[in-house]
Amino acid sequence: MAKKKASASASTPAKKIQAPPAEIRYAAELAVMREVDTNPRPDGWLLSPASVVDFICGTDGEKVGTKKSTALAISEKFVGPRDIIQRCVVTLAGERGLMLVGEPGTAKSMLGELLAVAISGSGALAVQGTAGTTEDQIRYGWNYAMLLDRGPQPEALVPSPVMQAMRQGKIVRFEEVTRCLPEVQDALISILSERRMMVPELGDEDSSVFAAPGFSLIATANLRDRGVSEMSAALKRRFNFETIAPISDANRECQLVSTRAAALLHESGSDKPIDASLVELLVTVFRDLRSGRTDEGWQVNRPSTVMSTAEAVAVATAIMRESAFFPSGFDPVSRMPGHLLGVVMKDDEKDRERLLGYWDGPVRRRAKNGEPLWDKLSAMRGVLDDTL
Repeated sequence: MAKKKASASASTPAKKIQAPPAEIRYAAELAVMREVDTNPRPDGWLLSPASVVDFICGTDGEKVGTKKSTALAISEKFVGPRDIIQRCVVTLAGERGLMLVGEPGTAKSMLGELLAVAISGSGALAVQGTAGTTEDQIRYGWNYAMLLDRGPQPEALVPSPVMQAMRQGKIVRFEEVTRCLPEVQDALISILSERRMMVPELGDEDSSVFAAPGFSLIATANLRDRGVSEMSAALKRRFNFETIAPISDANRECQLVSTRAAALLHESGSDKPIDASLVELLVTVFRDLRSGRTDEGWQVNRPSTVMSTAEAVAVATAIMRESAFFPSGFDPVSRMPGHLLGVVMKDDEKDRERLLGYWDGPVRRRAKNGEPLWDKLSAMRGVLDDTL
């Protein structure tokens, strides 16, 4: 019977999950890099600082590994200056807090996760900042049934992700820290400066949790949310700040949108090829509306919504998924206006007028210049009016 069960278990396919974390997506790369990494590593780190940067920025096609069967070219996972990643790594190696700031959709959270995975092996230790986040979620809570039965004992303590990271010597992530109330944010000050967390309810022997080597904290904040709950000067001093800007190069942004959209389609069971014309148009429109100016020098009335690369990926994926579900006579470019309106119309009713103004300006001018794709897009202006 035991043999039959083992055989059945071995033949059972691995369970699929939505949005697998980075430690699963890049498990093969991480395993090879750890095997061949001979550079000095800070205490508690799984990779050396140089290998962490290579893991995130890629190795330009150069394979790592000593065996042909395991050698891999490390893929680029974050599009941005290598210098920024190096500064982030140096900050964490120096056991200082790292604050990633920037506009929404600039991959701050993804970068934080990649850093945590490369250094600690997992990005699962995380706190999501909201207006309802409490100090207990940063420090610790209690199993109240056990607390009432036995009193304050170490086994009744429910550690927060921050406390777990301190004990294990790992990286903990704090998303959207400026959405938390100031008094909640300030619970981080003593943790980042003293590297210990006090638990006064316990006896002297257990009243302090000290950070093990490798512990540090990566926080993110959106520039547009700084006014929600501005960080105190004392908390800011505990962090090194790095600003994550939108992708500057249009070709690299097109490549990223295509690659990421293809990966998302593959994860959902579709290998539909990404339409290159769609991506080129989509990225150009997003960049025009994001910056308020076209490459030709024409002024654009920017919508209040952030036209991020992440939103461009979502639109490209949705359109190509629609083409897979409803292939008959499908023209990807014809679906752009409706999806764009869905992105733009989130905060301000006047954003519809701004999008129409963009259609009557740059889109129409490019169409008159004899550019076929823009002529097709210009002819679909009515789609924006039909949704009124």
